[in-house]
Amino acid sequence: MIIKKISPDAVFTGGLTLIIVSGIVPVSDALVGFSNEGMLTVAALYVVAAGMKETGAIQFVIKKLLGNPKALWQTQARIVWPVMVMSAFLNNTPIVASFIPALQEWTRKYRVPASKIMMPLSYAAILGGTCTLIGTSTNLIINGLLISEEGVNLNIFEPAYVGIPIAITGFIYLLIFGRKWLPDSKSALSTFENTREYTIEMMVRDDSPLVGNTIENAGLRHLPNLFLVEIVRNGTILAAVEPDEILRADDRLIFTGMVESIVDLHHIQGLEPATEQVFKLGSPRRDRHLVEAVVSQSNPLRGKSVKDGEFRNHFGGVILAVSRGGKRINKKVGDIILKTGDILLMEAPRNFSDRYKSSNDFLLVSTLDKEGTPNYEKSSTAWSILLLMVAVAASGWLTMFQASFLAAGAMIITGCTRTETARSSIDWQVLIVIAAALGIGNALQVTGTAEQLAGGFLKFAGQQPYFALIITYLITWMLTEMITNNAAAVLIFPFALSTAASLGVDFMPFVMTIMFAASASFATPIGYQTNLMVLGPGGYDFKDYLKFGLPLNIVVAGVTVLLVPVVWPF
Repeated sequence: MIIKKISPDAVFTGGLTLIIVSGIVPVSDALVGFSNEGMLTVAALYVVAAGMKETGAIQFVIKKLLGNPKALWQTQARIVWPVMVMSAFLNNTPIVASFIPALQEWTRKYRVPASKIMMPLSYAAILGGTCTLIGTSTNLIINGLLISEEGVNLNIFEPAYVGIPIAITGFIYLLIFGRKWLPDSKSALSTFENTREYTIEMMVRDDSPLVGNTIENAGLRHLPNLFLVEIVRNGTILAAVEPDEILRADDRLIFTGMVESIVDLHHIQGLEPATEQVFKLGSPRRDRHLVEAVVSQSNPLRGKSVKDGEFRNHFGGVILAVSRGGKRINKKVGDIILKTGDILLMEAPRNFSDRYKSSNDFLLVSTLDKEGTPNYEKSSTAWSILLLMVAVAASGWLTMFQASFLAAGAMIITGCTRTETARSSIDWQVLIVIAAALGIGNALQVTGTAEQLAGGFLKFAGQQPYFALIITYLITWMLTEMITNNAAAVLIFPFALSTAASLGVDFMPFVMTIMFAASASFATPIGYQTNLMVLGPGGYDFKDYLKFGLPLNIVVAGVTVLLVPVVWPF
C-alpha cells in the first residue's frame, strides 16, 4: 500500500487470498469479515446516506453550515467543529456517511478540492468520539470490560477530561496544517476545462422558500461561473440586479454561464425551468435528468425553430438552452433555429440517453445530472428516519446493525430513494477492503501473532509505570492500525491489567490510555472505517494518510500520555 499505487481492494483481497491458500488459518476464520456486522452496517448506511442525498436533507444543512466559502480554513472549521460535537453523542459512521455525498456536491459547486475536506471530516468524527463514553463503540467495549473484570462503571462524561483537550488540539492541528499538508487533488470532472456557455431562464415557484429573500441571502449572487443577467417580473425587465433585490413568486430569472453551474442551479429548492414545455413532460421532475445532445446532420428538426419543430413531441425532452460554437444564444429557446453542431441542454426522462445514444439524430448524448433534482418534499421524512435510527441504536433497543438495515429499508419504502439508486450508492470497494482487513486482523489474533507482539512490547516497560503507559499506548495504536480499534482494545486490556498489578499501581491510567489509543487511527485508511469511507471521495492514496495522519497521531499521543496520569494518577 505504501510503495505501489495499487487499489486497496486488490491489495487486501490479495493478502487474504494468500492467507487462505497457504492454510495459515481455516477458511471460516479468514472470511469472518464478510459476515461482520460492522461491515454490513456500513453497507446499509450507504443506502441511508443515499436517501439523505436524494431528498436534499443534508444539502440544506451543508448550505447553512458553509454558505459561500471565504477561505479554506474557515470552510474546514465549519465542517470540523459541528461533526466533532455530533460525534460525541452519535455514532460517527452514519454522520460521515451522510456528509460525504453532500460535501462532494458542495466542493464541486464551489470548485474546492474534495481532498482538503474529506480527511478532516473523518478525523473530526474520530476526535469527537473520544469525548464521551457513548462517542465510539470502543469506549463502550472498554467500559463493559471494566464492569465485568473490576466492577467499575464509567460516567458518560468521564473520558471528556482528556477527550476534550485531544479534540481541541486536533481541531487546531487540522486548521493549521490542513491547507498545506493535504493533497490538492482535483476531481475527474475538473480536469477538463469546460467552455460551453448557456443562457437559461428559471422561475421562482409560488411555494418557494426563496420568496421574500434577497438575491444575496438566497445564494444566487456568487454562484461560480454563473451570472444573474436580469429578472423578468410581470412583464417588466429588471436589469443590473442588485444583491438586495427581493425575490417574488413567479419571478423569471435569466442566468448565463457554464454548464456545470447550470446543473447546480437545478438543485436549488424552489427554482424550476421557466419553459411551459417542462410542465407537459409526463414524468415527475425527480425522474428527469439534465442531458446534453449535439444536433446531427440527419436530425429531422435541423433548420427548423424549436417551437415549429415540436421538439418535445418528437423526442420526449424539453430544450432549456442552446450553445453554438461554445457560445450562448441570447434568444427565446422556442425561436432558435437548430443547426448541425448545436449543443442542446435538455430536461428529459431518465431513459433518454439510452434511447438516443446510438441514434442518427444526435452526434453525442451525455447525461449531466445522473442524480436528478432532489425530492425536497421527502427531506423531513429522511431526517425522521435518520434520527429515529440513531435514537433507537443509542437507547439499546436495537443494535446499530439492526437499526441501520431497518432505516435503509425505510428510505426505500417511503420513496426517499429508489432501489436502483440505493444499489448504485454502495461503495463496494470500501466494503471489500473492510471485510478483507477484518479477515487479516482475525488471522493475526487466531495465530497468536498479535498476542505475542503485545506481550513482547510490554516486557520492555520494566518497573517504570510511566514508561509502561507509553508502551501501552504505542502497542494499542499499532494494533488499531493493523487490525481494528475494537479488536486492539480487547486484546490489550488484559495485558494492561496484569502490567498494573505487577507494578503495584492503579489500573485506571492504563485502561483509559487504551481507550484513547484505540480511537487514534489517523495514519492508515484501514484502522477506522470512516477513514476508508473518505478514501475514494477525497482521491487519497495510502501515503496521504501517513503524511497528514501520522503527525496527528503523535500529537494525540502526547496529549494522552501527559494528561491521563494527571486525571487518573498511578
